[in-house]
Amino acid sequence: MSFLSLIEAKREGQALPVEQVAGFVRDFTTGRIPDYQMAAMLMAVFFRGMNRDETRALTLAMRDSGEVLRWPADARPVVDKHSTGGIGDKVSLPLAPLLACLGVRVPMISGRGLGITGGTLDKLESIPGLTTQLEPARLTEQTRRIGVAMGGQTATMIPADRLLYALRDVTATVPSIPLITASILSKKLAEGLDALVMDVKFGRAAFMQTREQARELARSIVSLANDCGVRARAMLTDMDTPLGRAAGNWLEVKESVECLEGRGPADLRRLVLECAAHLLVLTRREASLESARAVAAGELDSGRPREKWNELIAAQGADLPAFEAKLARDVTAPVCVELRSQVSGHVSRCDARVVGEVVRDLGGGRLTKADVINGDVGVDRLAKPGDRVRTGDLLARIHAANAESAAVALQRLEHAFALSDSPATGAEAAFEIVD
Repeated sequence: MSFLSLIEAKREGQALPVEQVAGFVRDFTTGRIPDYQMAAMLMAVFFRGMNRDETRALTLAMRDSGEVLRWPADARPVVDKHSTGGIGDKVSLPLAPLLACLGVRVPMISGRGLGITGGTLDKLESIPGLTTQLEPARLTEQTRRIGVAMGGQTATMIPADRLLYALRDVTATVPSIPLITASILSKKLAEGLDALVMDVKFGRAAFMQTREQARELARSIVSLANDCGVRARAMLTDMDTPLGRAAGNWLEVKESVECLEGRGPADLRRLVLECAAHLLVLTRREASLESARAVAAGELDSGRPREKWNELIAAQGADLPAFEAKLARDVTAPVCVELRSQVSGHVSRCDARVVGEVVRDLGGGRLTKADVINGDVGVDRLAKPGDRVRTGDLLARIHAANAESAAVALQRLEHAFALSDSPATGAEAAFEIVD
């Protein structure tokens, strides 16, 4: 069957034979199908969807388009966590060394931020000397040796996803459940995982605006991951409010280290421990979530994950003395200004979308993939829903490259906050589990 016939069949809502799905992924990756025809197929899928068998075939074909990590025999399971992205979402940074200390292997392949959504690789690259460019052999060796590695997708891994995502990005076909599922899972399956926990965000600053949309995506990913032999579970978490009290690459690294030292924000600590606990249960290291939470909390408080963090970043080239010196500095951006409350009351809103837009426009995010990130800009010391403030109290600090951008950000950030006379309940980190 010609590819044109497959486009026509999908346009009419027909299910495609799984071998044909695998075939067109292979042909597109090797250049035998032109972009304009694949764009038509993506739009047909966007409107007509894919059934479970088609989505599975698409995912596996994308996984197999490049190198798949292979692991030597080891008692330690291979696990990972993936988030659909948000503002202040730095969970991966403290979670990865914690998991390594809990006796699992973590080959975490992460991505970059685009728009207002932060990226783990950009956060890591704000650390002096650190590289995230790890070829598969180096990534697997480091994971075997110290239990954890954090790198980006390489040229030899999942090339089909890289090509398809670039096309989806310019054809308005990104928000498709089967296409998102295949994109996320092809990367995770290429890691050779035993278990995966998903953090699917919903809310004003999330890709999925409603809990119902987030639940649909979570069910699709969890179901297919289990079909493919990876034990998976998803959490639906709120992204109306930033996670933690800092947003911006270096500022989030600092807050992650504080979490590893027992000084981090409560909502960040809770989500890190939830992710760890679910992975301990999925890998059968613990029998119940209650015991897994206790084990994870005890390990986080032991100080060992903080030591593992230094081992991790040193293995990836970080200059540890320069890193510690930078940590000791309260401000690393050229300009820092404070936003203070004009009235007394209880914080009822800290709008994650506004915060994310401010950080992006300060230079901490990208409008296009070619934009250069300024790792030191952002906002911190954010007041959060549930906080009591008095006139003159700090609502946030803005870290900027110059006085002009700081002044603009100060005006805009005021609109992120709302205060009320009565206390507001702080947002809970985890809302719902999809198993």
